[in-house]
Amino acid sequence: MSKLTKTFKEFSKTFWISNTMELFERWAWYGLFMVLALYLTKSTDEGALGFSQEQKGSIMGTVAAILYLLPIITGSLADKFGYKRTLILAYLILASGYYMMGTFTSYGAVYFAFLYVGIGASLFKPVISATITKTTNEGNSSIGFGIYYMMVNIGAFLGPLFSSKLRDAYGWKIVFIMSASAIVVNLLMLLLFYKEPERQKTNESIVQSITSAFKNIYIALKDFKLTLFLIIMVGFWTILNQLFFTLPNFIDQWVDTQSLRNSIASVSPGFAEKIGNNEGGINPEMLLNLDAFFIIMFQILISSFVMRYKAINAILGGTIVIGIGLCTTMATGNPIFIILGLFIFSIGEMSASPKFTEYIGRIAPREKTALYMGTSYLPLAAGNKLAGFFSGTVYQNLSDKTELLKMEMEKRSIDMPAISENFTQNDFYRTSAEKLEMSMPELNAYLWQTYQPYKIWYIFAVITVFSVVALFLYNKFVLKEQKSN
Repeated sequence: MSKLTKTFKEFSKTFWISNTMELFERWAWYGLFMVLALYLTKSTDEGALGFSQEQKGSIMGTVAAILYLLPIITGSLADKFGYKRTLILAYLILASGYYMMGTFTSYGAVYFAFLYVGIGASLFKPVISATITKTTNEGNSSIGFGIYYMMVNIGAFLGPLFSSKLRDAYGWKIVFIMSASAIVVNLLMLLLFYKEPERQKTNESIVQSITSAFKNIYIALKDFKLTLFLIIMVGFWTILNQLFFTLPNFIDQWVDTQSLRNSIASVSPGFAEKIGNNEGGINPEMLLNLDAFFIIMFQILISSFVMRYKAINAILGGTIVIGIGLCTTMATGNPIFIILGLFIFSIGEMSASPKFTEYIGRIAPREKTALYMGTSYLPLAAGNKLAGFFSGTVYQNLSDKTELLKMEMEKRSIDMPAISENFTQNDFYRTSAEKLEMSMPELNAYLWQTYQPYKIWYIFAVITVFSVVALFLYNKFVLKEQKSN
């Protein structure tokens, strides 16, 4: 029996059930989140909501930020009431929340429903990772967490894949039903197979547990070095999250995916048919899903390469590569460069993201490692909030096709009806093209050349450079006395 086979047999049923539940939860989350920017902003006559980019950025940025802040509280609640009870509550919230999101149409109602989903996700997140920790030991934890992260990425890959094909075939609502159904599967597995792992019970009240959690965060943040590092890393997460916040809209509005599909069809008509949409192109989420695919294929290889470098060097290099990849996807509007940019982006993500928590552990005093690790979600929360701002207000003013076309029509003093239930975004595009005596491709090309929406990549390049320089100076001067770093 090989050592790997022996290690696999050491894992309990609860370990495997927890990993399977992680896969389905990530399927549900990314199956929705990868297409959410499109659902919120695309035209209502396509079954989407027709919100502005600013509204989209507010919804996605705020909820994602809360999702990473709440585990400070929900982790304490899980320790108090038990993992299984917490997961039952999480699944009930998630399943009903996903369904409500597909039912509601007003801005306020959708905002509420997604906040509700965020609460459910924040209950789930700390419990599963804690279960993996408690069902592994020092000898098999490395392989155990490797399996866990593999499940995360498989779920993140399958979710958008199914979302893309289902929304083409049955409309937007099926995406929310899919996510809710994946959570129902988790609830059944939980009730039938999940065994509560042993945990250290506490006599603290809920208020005491939450107060203690915030007190620990406060104690850790009193360390200037830690706080400065977390602030710098906000830029990293702001850039990384543009994959979900900005790129779906950018590809949908400015990239001619039909030419890419035609090129693929010339080589493999069957494959082109499988990845294509009803309009003859390729849905943005199908392209963006390449990031998860590349991670599944190359994470072990990249991790093996990166492990020989110090954590700070891996983060520095990874941040540079992520920035280059993101800017490459936006610089030309060419779908080939989208694929190239996503490949570069994924290499940076694989290099830097796993090293983030490792580096926090390295700068922490040995007796305060767990304390410092509790702060790791803070820059993720802030980065998501900022990502929402840049993909919302900034994108709307610089790159949003609807806003740029409105500016053009106003500049030409051409009166146009306001976008409403009776005059949709698509109506606005078609009518504008008619009045300008252009075809839709000609209109897109004109707006691209006149307003240069691709220049938003300049902003992301500046954030990347700032983050890299700040990290370099931080390591060189703030941590210069710590030779181990």
